[in-house]
Amino acid sequence: MAQKGKRNADQRLLLALACGATVEQAARQVGISESTAYRRLADPDFLRRLQKLRGDMVRRTAGTLTAAATEAVRTLLELLKPSVPHASRLGAARSVLEIGVKLREMAELEERLTALEERAAADAEVAGGRGGRR
Repeated sequence: MAQKGKRNADQRLLLALACGATVEQAARQVGISESTAYRRLADPDFLRRLQKLRGDMVRRTAGTLTAAATEAVRTLLELLKPSVPHASRLGAARSVLEIGVKLREMAELEERLTALEERAAADAEVAGGRGGRR
């Protein structure tokens, strides 16, 4: 029974930390001491689980933002119409340009990273093939 309680506390601690709470705040939320929280953070397995949870949360958030992006672009395009006040049109135009540049940069970086990963995988395959024939 004690093990189940520890797992539950670990899960709650992981969630609190992944959501941005400080160690002190997270320990208080979970009802454990700060020293216990720091001890858990010193455990490599716990730390891996925390990093995985944070990564999952970031990916889900990015997915939600991606889903909303089309509607946001439509809104910005509506704000560019002549019937919209000048200041709003100017702000929308700036946003469209800034976001467009950032998205283009991200797409280019992703393409370059993919090419590097493919090259590294091919190099590893060649190196592995050589090692097997010696």
